[in-house]
Amino acid sequence: MSKPIEEDLSTLSSAEHGLAYLTPNDWALIVDKAIRVRFGKGQSIIQMGKRPNGVYLLLKGTANVQIPSQNTFRDLGPGEICGEMSFLEDAPASANVVAAAPVEAYLVDQPTLEHLFELFPHLGSRFYRSLATNLSRRLRDVIAKGLSG
Repeated sequence: MSKPIEEDLSTLSSAEHGLAYLTPNDWALIVDKAIRVRFGKGQSIIQMGKRPNGVYLLLKGTANVQIPSQNTFRDLGPGEICGEMSFLEDAPASANVVAAAPVEAYLVDQPTLEHLFELFPHLGSRFYRSLATNLSRRLRDVIAKGLSG
């Protein structure tokens, strides 16, 4: 495995708010099928109301999740995922995601992920558990902000 790929796997697997239940082997399987993409500062990664091309796994840079009524709703950094709600619901995006700085990410489309989950059911289980944990944490953050603000 090349050094850049090893660094990417380290970034993804060690992120505080990433997909915590995935194993190093899980990450290797996903990254092997992913496409590396880049976005310049201010460039749209995901547009509200449109279906993303898949899920994005951020490697470098930061992105802002924006809702028109609130401007920046939250920030995403290396190791975090975006596009997961559209992936789960097979629905258009509920927010914009914009590169706050140059961003490098892996893009994995839905058919590819679903195929991996068919081949490796435990990967799917760990992936969905990680998504559920992330979404639960985000909901708790929103509730806490609502109670304090």
